Amino acid sequence: MAAAALLTSLADNLLAIALDAAPWLLLGLLVAGLIKAWVPEGILQRWLGGQGILPILRAALVGAPLPLCSCGAIPLGLTLHRGGASRGATTAFMVGTPGVGIDSVTLSYALLGPFLAVFRPLAAIFSAVTAGLLVNLVPAPVRPVLFPTACDSRCSCGADGGGEEVAGTPSFGERALAGLRYSFSEVLDDITWWLLLGLLLAALLLTIAPPGLLAQYAVGPAAMLVMALIGIPMYICAQAATPVAAALIVAGVSPGTALVLLLAGPITSIATLSVLNREFGFAATTVYTFSVAGSAIVSGLLADAIITAFALDIPAQIGTARELLPDFFKYPALALLILLACRPLRLRLFRW
Repeated sequence: MAAAALLTSLADNLLAIALDAAPWLLLGLLVAGLIKAWVPEGILQRWLGGQGILPILRAALVGAPLPLCSCGAIPLGLTLHRGGASRGATTAFMVGTPGVGIDSVTLSYALLGPFLAVFRPLAAIFSAVTAGLLVNLVPAPVRPVLFPTACDSRCSCGADGGGEEVAGTPSFGERALAGLRYSFSEVLDDITWWLLLGLLLAALLLTIAPPGLLAQYAVGPAAMLVMALIGIPMYICAQAATPVAAALIVAGVSPGTALVLLLAGPITSIATLSVLNREFGFAATTVYTFSVAGSAIVSGLLADAIITAFALDIPAQIGTARELLPDFFKYPALALLILLACRPLRLRLFRW
């Protein structure tokens, strides 16, 4: 009977979290697809070019809303780097983009409340700018040029760098449709299993950990350092980390400590570090790692300080978004999300 009751409680918690998350995740994917359609790669290369702090700041701001996890941000960032973006701007882009996206912001509002939904992207941008500035200070390693990077006859830029519009440029509606297809196919495919894992972990934590259980242990700089050491080597996308952070807060972990996981986990992983080491060298990779961990801990300490100063009740805020949407809206949203996440059914829907 105890096992049956535990499984029933787990299923109830999983359904409750999924219902709360589904409408906001759909909204985030919708907006993310439109952003993808309206921000082409050529514009990114122009914005990220040049030296100094301005390209780094632009890279952090431009990368933050884009719907890319680290597995998508790294190849795009390296492409931009080889197209002329500085190492600092490239680093800021690769930190800010997976650290938060418009879809994870809406999910943060649903599961973490309004304060962390606002503070999380600001902290991600701070981490991106910090990492970009520090990596820019590291001398670039000298490597032989194996492949030419100059434009050949197939690229779109001419000798004057004009980038003229070619015939057959897609219309506004076609670009929007292509962006939505990308968001609800490639992005959703990238996060589906990780999101399911995050929801399961969150439901398990809510089931087995009574509220406030970890309040005495998961507060302060030491706990944040441990959270950073856990988050940096593993890979968990920003969307999947959100329900886990919500469950940790309910279990008594301080919001700042949970924020460290939200920042460190999605931004980097062993795979990310190996790619950066090959591209930028060991020194820059080391600076990158310490800057991500350090800025995450600073952000966590600042978040806890603000929460204490203004007496904010973050566990109470977690249920705020739940009251905005009625259940009769949540169930169809969850059904649609499951339909889109199931690739064969989605392909039939897209063909129709």
